[in-house]
Amino acid sequence: MELYIGGTAQGKKVYVTQVRGIAEARIWDNFEEWFREKLQESAPKSPSPEAESMAYLEKHPDTVIICDEVGSGIVPLDSFEREYRERLGRLLCEIAAKAERVERIVCGIGQRIK
Repeated sequence: MELYIGGTAQGKKVYVTQVRGIAEARIWDNFEEWFREKLQESAPKSPSPEAESMAYLEKHPDTVIICDEVGSGIVPLDSFEREYRERLGRLLCEIAAKAERVERIVCGIGQRIK
């Protein structure tokens, strides 16, 4: 598993596909959007977005995740936005710990973290 993070519109997908040469079939792009949608629609008895994503990643260990950075800046006033930010941040830390490679992309330039 690999994780590529960076700000919005920083060229993450272009970097991953063109510079790193990773096939789009392996890429889980806009991970933060998927997580937000799952968090908004989660029913009490359904698996959490964290559990669902980790189960998927265990079954598909060659997945490459592309995700916007979330958590920098001003803490949101809205309780849902705070929960989203905190839960996604914790999940990304867990994913990063298990990933073989972690890179931060800024202006289309990758900086390897792990």
